[in-house]
Amino acid sequence: MSVTTGLFYLFSAVLLVAAFKVITAKNPVHAALFLVLTFFQAAMVWMLLRAEFLSITLVLVYVGAVMVLFLFVVMMMDVNVENLRHGFWRHFPFAAVVGVIIALEMAAVLMGGFRAARPVVQQAAVDASAPVSNTRELGKLMFTHYLYPLEVAAAILLVAMIAAIALTLRARKDSKYVSPGDQVRVKSKDRMTVLKMAATQAAAPIVPEPQPPIESGVNK
Repeated sequence: MSVTTGLFYLFSAVLLVAAFKVITAKNPVHAALFLVLTFFQAAMVWMLLRAEFLSITLVLVYVGAVMVLFLFVVMMMDVNVENLRHGFWRHFPFAAVVGVIIALEMAAVLMGGFRAARPVVQQAAVDASAPVSNTRELGKLMFTHYLYPLEVAAAILLVAMIAAIALTLRARKDSKYVSPGDQVRVKSKDRMTVLKMAATQAAAPIVPEPQPPIESGVNK
């Protein structure tokens, strides 16, 4: 067994274990961390398949941005795990059926792809001596044959970003808002007011009040 094959089995085993822990971890933060580990292992598998662009993109986009944001959201929401467990076994049969159907569909797609990819793999093995950059070829294909779909996807993402910003910056009555323009135009005299007060004086000494004399007598 070669080193590449051994690394593939190692990364795949860790990926499967981490993916299983994502759905079985009781703590949402631990599940998110296991998902990060899953992404890293998938990136390593893609690197072994010489898909370095997809591997680096997976690490930068999902691990570096999406999962960090997800972790912050989970930790700030203070999710009550006990409430999430209610109704689990009631919906488990339906979820199991859906999971089995998805697994069968993925297996059918993957097996069909492996059968169709055999001639391509053999041709690639013949031309393996020629230096080829996957990132360069992907860029050429994306900005030539798929230029218009790429522009449509960019426009959709731009509209989604503007909509998210507009929904976030809505004026709410229960939130405090300070205009950035007012903060920029503020002057030092508007921030602090100097009040003139009399100088402090020492407190007057406290004189104890005289106590009435205590009369003492003898009972006759």
